[in-house]
Amino acid sequence: MSEEGQDPGLRERLSRQGEEALGKIAEELAGNPMVTGALSRAFEAREKALQAQEAAMGALGIPSAADIERLTRRLRSVSQRLEGIEDSVDRLDERLESIERGVTSLDGHLDKLGGQLDKLAKAQPKAAAAAKPSRANQKEAKAEAEKRKALEARLEGIGRDLEALRRAVAPGEEPPPRAQERLTVNEG
Repeated sequence: MSEEGQDPGLRERLSRQGEEALGKIAEELAGNPMVTGALSRAFEAREKALQAQEAAMGALGIPSAADIERLTRRLRSVSQRLEGIEDSVDRLDERLESIERGVTSLDGHLDKLGGQLDKLAKAQPKAAAAAKPSRANQKEAKAEAEKRKALEARLEGIGRDLEALRRAVAPGEEPPPRAQERLTVNEG
């Protein structure tokens, strides 16, 4: 066998013996009441020192590391909630914009219908004056006139409703105040 072949075996055996020796020492130390007593007293002293430090810092009004950690977690939670609210407001704003576009489109259609209705109303009396209506035609003309009045009243009501909706959806053209603009939060 070469030296390289013996070297890994020797290393392995030394490593195993070292681990066994360390294990025995650790067992003896853990079983020794004097060592375990010293360790427990050291941990108790450490705990008392931490409590004394927190009490002193509290008396001076200085927050402890635990206080800062709680505050950091709370701040992150509030930040996430605020971001969720901002996202909801953005979605609501988009929906209101689409509603406003729809209202504007409907308003344009109503204006066209109003113009056509005015043309029909102007043409109707001229045609009625040209021909002498019979009794049946008079009843039909009267019914048509009533329908037209009802339609005009309904269109005016729809126009008022659309105008009220437009004022409610877009009360002004001013941009939001600087204090209400979206903030960005960087995690550090």
